Amino acid sequence: MLPWSAELAGRFEQSTFDSTLLRGNPLGDPHERPVLVYLPPGYDESEQRYPSIYVAMGYTGHLGMWWNRTPFRQPYPELLDAVFATGDVPPAIVVFVDAWTRLGGSQYLDSPGTGQYHSHLCDEIVPWVDAKYRTIADRDHRAITGKSSGGYAAMVTPLLRPDVFGALATHAGDAAFELSYQPEFPVRARQLRDRYDGSYEKFFADIEARAGQTSHQDLELLEMYGYAAAYSAEADGTVLLPYDELGRLIPEVWERWLALDPVVMAGQPQYAEALSSMRAVWIDAGKQDEYFLDLGATAFHQVVREAGVPAVQFELFEGKHGGIEYRYPLAVRWLCEQLAG
Repeated sequence: MLPWSAELAGRFEQSTFDSTLLRGNPLGDPHERPVLVYLPPGYDESEQRYPSIYVAMGYTGHLGMWWNRTPFRQPYPELLDAVFATGDVPPAIVVFVDAWTRLGGSQYLDSPGTGQYHSHLCDEIVPWVDAKYRTIADRDHRAITGKSSGGYAAMVTPLLRPDVFGALATHAGDAAFELSYQPEFPVRARQLRDRYDGSYEKFFADIEARAGQTSHQDLELLEMYGYAAAYSAEADGTVLLPYDELGRLIPEVWERWLALDPVVMAGQPQYAEALSSMRAVWIDAGKQDEYFLDLGATAFHQVVREAGVPAVQFELFEGKHGGIEYRYPLAVRWLCEQLAG
């Protein structure tokens, strides 16, 4: 594999979207957001309209990171282009979206703790893409994909807005919260106690004082707070953790988290019709996923299968949580085949 950029068969366009919904967001994050759009080979030479696939990033991800290059691995934009380069896959327009916040992410939800990132995607970015590019502008030809927190977005966004997305692919997406999140609570409580006297205020003051020197433990504490900001913020923006200083559950807050668990949501009557209306669902995860998201993927697969979705692809493969970007183009290829019908 070349250690520098490869020549592309299609092309990318990057634009800046000025979001009305993100103006004045609670964290003071930028309301102007980059949007990266992949146009398949032949786009400029035809009048054809194409299905569209939206790509959501994982926690702490931002749009510029897609082009990061590591030894012996290609960045996803190049892997994506290779899917369409041979011409044997039905082409699609692929849209890379950004829902980053100063907490590292937003879970692509509307929350008084972070901002209206769900509505930003569904009510701003999707209509803008449909107006600017030759998409087939209906939910049966539109999918959303992602890994980790992006995989979470891929699961819950179609449940919340089946009028916008009719298919999805989730790679090790956050799910089955009692298996993936809850075991971390006493660990985070101990970390916060030992370094910051149990105070997130002290934690934030400390990391701001040493900008650019963030440790792995800092990211773990930040991520947990970011989840709480997405799942259990009060109307005034106050962020409520789902556990106390000993890591024990606070039931009324934990219930708010569970209400947004994709596995729980998919089993609820109010989302049953949305789930059963999906044209295609791809679910995968590594068998050695450190956060037990292989178990979450299995649980989500069970409810998807019970819903009677016509096309379902499920696989547990050898691998951990990281280094699985080679799985993304496999899902895109499969989705393109389902959306082309």
